[in-house]
Amino acid sequence: MFHASGYDAVGLGALTDALGIKPPSFYAAFGSKVAFFERVLDLYARTVLPIDDVLREDRSAAEALTDLLERAARTYSRDPSRTGCLVLETARGNAADESVALARAVTEVRRARIRTFVARTHPDCARAVTDYVTTVMSGLSGRSREGLSQARLLAVARTAAVGLGALLA
Repeated sequence: MFHASGYDAVGLGALTDALGIKPPSFYAAFGSKVAFFERVLDLYARTVLPIDDVLREDRSAAEALTDLLERAARTYSRDPSRTGCLVLETARGNAADESVALARAVTEVRRARIRTFVARTHPDCARAVTDYVTTVMSGLSGRSREGLSQARLLAVARTAAVGLGALLA
């Protein structure tokens, strides 16, 4: 629901209806809507595009990051009712909103994971490569939300891999 409509558009009534519980049970289980959303973001980040499955020590930076971009293109366009990345799209909002702050915290953890992975073999360009990859991923998410097809998103990811190769050379 958050992915399809955004945090602010999903009310407590819709959440409790979807979960089949009453508001007091929701508050007892999760504390608040924002605490529930934090759990949703965490689960999403760990399961929908689990970067630790991609950024393995047995892979080169170019191979792993190209795979990450291609997986992002596929993932962001897999379900027409939930295009883009829940975390990245939420992070685009007003920084004063709690939901946006939570999403930005998740994105920063993921950026740090990419930076650490790249720095292992390319310390001099780890920041630039991380900025490049995360900017491409954000663009893939945004264009997916706009309706760009999976084939075109994959073409962008593969083109970006060429630039990635140049950065890592």
